[in-house]
Amino acid sequence: MSDLLALDVAILPPRDVREMAIRLSAALPQADFEGLRLDGRHLPHLTLTQQFVRVDEIEHALARLDAILGDQRPLELRVTGIGATSRSTVWIAIERTHALASLHERLMHALEDVERVGGGPPAFVGGDARLADVAWVAGYRLTSSFLSFSPHITLGHAGDPPHLEPFTFEATTVAACHLGRFCTCQRVLRQWTLVRSG
Repeated sequence: MSDLLALDVAILPPRDVREMAIRLSAALPQADFEGLRLDGRHLPHLTLTQQFVRVDEIEHALARLDAILGDQRPLELRVTGIGATSRSTVWIAIERTHALASLHERLMHALEDVERVGGGPPAFVGGDARLADVAWVAGYRLTSSFLSFSPHITLGHAGDPPHLEPFTFEATTVAACHLGRFCTCQRVLRQWTLVRSG
């Protein structure tokens, strides 16, 4: 067993958006399938932070998150459509608002001193991770955070991405998750409900 854990702090979308993401993922062409499908175990999510954390420091990390998320208000998020890379990964693109970027940055700062190097496949659920998953988590702070933060919900792979009309939704749930293969949120360690004050 690894002494490190691949941690993702993420927004879990409301039920209607979650079910829509699972349907979109399931409808992606089988010919383009590379192993990723969203479902009840591979949760649709919008990553806010990602890093390797020591197993014996998880409770300390969760306490840091308690302090920030305990008074965090819900976020109004806007889906702008479908995004895709040249390597066929597709996702639901979400507008980077000031409130969303601010929460991301606060969480990145809060967990910086518990972030650890040296993670490998054993840090993921079931020890089942690709080298690309390990590299993504290890490099998240340098390549995907702060000015490079690009909020999205990964769906899977498709050479011809589906169409999705823009819409808005309210994000009221954040979770700390243990990552699995394809950096999917597979095991919820702790969950927070965001509520409006007053």
